[in-house]
Parts: sequence; structure tokens; C-alpha cells
Amino acid sequence: QERFVESGGGSVQPGESLRLSCTTSDYILSTYNLAWYRQGPGQQRKAVAYITLGDVTTYTDSARGRFTISKDKAGRSISLQMNSLKPEDTAVYYCNAVPSKDHWWGQGTQVTVSS
Repeated sequence: QERFVESGGGSVQPGESLRLSCTTSDYILSTYNLAWYRQGPGQQRKAVAYITLGDVTTYTDSARGRFTISKDKAGRSISLQMNSLKPEDTAVYYCNAVPSKDHWWGQGTQVTVSS
């Protein structure tokens, strides 16, 4: 059973934008704090943006000011709006709970930023 299904990735040039979406269940949206994570080439998977049950958002230094995480309860999804993309944002992006649960990782969505 897939807990999260990520979509919206693609190949863009530096400075462009992408909006990622992650579909999940009503139960997960109403029970867990959630985050977007990413894993770049040769790197460990790390969180970049968090959203609490009360919709409080926080960001890592790399995402702050450029990324926006949001929740759509009607659509049973969380989104990540990414602006001013940089080559170092190239990664597979995932959503999961906070703290993450090993058996909840989905397939992720690839984001490639290159000129």
C-alpha cells in the first residue's frame, strides 16, 4: 500500500519554477506532521520543508525564501512550490511523516535543474 504518491517533477533551467504534489490519505494528513525530503546524487535523503498538523511551516536554509510547502485537505495532498531553482536542487523529492517512517517512502519525483 502506497502511503504517498509524488508527482510534478521535471527538467528545468536555473531560475525556473516547479510545483510538486504528494497525494496521501485523510488519516495521514490529519494525524502526522509532514515534510518534503530530497536525495541528491550521492547524498543522504534530507528534509527541506515541514508542515505541522496546525499548518505551521518551517524550512531548511537551502529552501527558505524559495520553496513553499502547503496542505490541501480536500485534495488529500501536500505541495511544494519551488521557485528560483538552482542546479543544487537537483534531486529525487519525497514526502513522508516527521519523523519519517521507513516503510512509507514512495517512488519520489525527479527534479533536474540544468542549463
